[in-house]
Amino acid sequence: MKLIGISLLSFFFGMIGAYTYEHWVKPLENPNISLESRTNVEPTTPSVKASASARVFLEEDFALASANSTSSVVYIKTLSERYTRSSWFELFFEGRSSQQQVSSGSGVIYTSNGYIVTNNHVIDQADRIEVIQGKRTYSAEVVGVDPSTDLAVLKIDTEGLPEIKLGSSHDLQVGEWVLAVGNPFNLTSTVTAGIVSAKGRQINILRSNFPIESFIQTDAAINPGNSGGALVDKKGALVGINTAILSRTGSYAGYGFAVPVDIVRKVVDDIISYGEVQKAFFGADVTDVTPKLAEELKTDDLSGVVLSYLQRNGSAEKAGLQKGDIVKELNGELINSRSDFEEYISYFSPGDEIDVTYYRGGKLSRTSLVLTNREGNTSLIKRELYKSSSLGADLEVVSQVEADLLKVRGGVKVTQVKGGLMQRLGIDEGFIITAINGRNIQAPEELEEILTRVRGRVRIEGVNQRGVKGYYSFYF
Repeated sequence: MKLIGISLLSFFFGMIGAYTYEHWVKPLENPNISLESRTNVEPTTPSVKASASARVFLEEDFALASANSTSSVVYIKTLSERYTRSSWFELFFEGRSSQQQVSSGSGVIYTSNGYIVTNNHVIDQADRIEVIQGKRTYSAEVVGVDPSTDLAVLKIDTEGLPEIKLGSSHDLQVGEWVLAVGNPFNLTSTVTAGIVSAKGRQINILRSNFPIESFIQTDAAINPGNSGGALVDKKGALVGINTAILSRTGSYAGYGFAVPVDIVRKVVDDIISYGEVQKAFFGADVTDVTPKLAEELKTDDLSGVVLSYLQRNGSAEKAGLQKGDIVKELNGELINSRSDFEEYISYFSPGDEIDVTYYRGGKLSRTSLVLTNREGNTSLIKRELYKSSSLGADLEVVSQVEADLLKVRGGVKVTQVKGGLMQRLGIDEGFIITAINGRNIQAPEELEEILTRVRGRVRIEGVNQRGVKGYYSFYF
């Protein structure tokens, strides 16, 4: 009797175990069932169909984007001569050895009649530039460069090129799919996919007194050679120019950065039309609102940017703004960071008027100001480089805005060193010469005349791009 009771009890618990396995454990073995739908077996089939549909959707988008963009991305090859000094003797007797350097990058066909946009660092100091599109090779000329955005415009002599369609970086959302198109490691027409990881990134890589860093961050693989290539949306429209990677090895490590196309459009159009970017200046420098700054300014709101420096008689000062004011909006557009501020201002030209909403003394106020050029007025600017063959350098008069920022009365900037005396003296590009032997220098012609005629001890004074004062001392 006892044996029969034990048997019945075992049978009873066995039935419970079987029921539990069939209705609770076994369904979880199907990988297509999500935790949210495990109480209902019916969604299994629709879930599989939805997944397949999503795959087809993405595949079609990538194929379309690739077809619409790859033919508009070109291979750029640069050749340059590098001169080196091997002894102290060569400093004075001009002996030097040269070495040819070959580099490569990417570019994007901006117009069908041969205008190409790329990165400034791709073609910087190149003696010869070649653009390869399909199976054809073209000699390229530099139309203009903009170090503040690391962009450059080239021109090749041809017609009927497949110009890329321009999209909108303003409307681009974090999380959207994008493709990076370029020529990494000399592999032409390479396409990689990823998403927009962030917008408005500042990574402090641009060598300029007025850099505009508001990069699109993406996890689409970008490697050496991709610089100057296209970042496109899922329709193949240009949303950025691939510019940099964040890596300890020099190769892709998950972080890539592109100049937003809305900035690219303004820069390139200006260079094509005027040969120079008509950069607008607010008349002030700004910094992000930190908790410490917010406490000093008696606010709990960390949005906006703080005016940290005002140019003498600049637009901001004339509009009644003060150091310590927090800019909240420009033309009704919310400003949450310095990169937001710089990107928004970059869309405008000298002479444009903008409305400013700012916080001061516990209340919001509004004003308007007229943006100026680098000389403090609203005229069109045309860059005037003085090419000195005797000094082996390109020179230009330092702008009024830059002089105010660096706290100098004026001077001559060394924009490019091409050998000759400047290279032998070791003077860096970007250095602003303010005086020679105590005499103030205001014009490139004056600088050239003094350095080609001077004898004896020479002391060259100036400041670098960070405003650090320095000097070079020589005996001629």
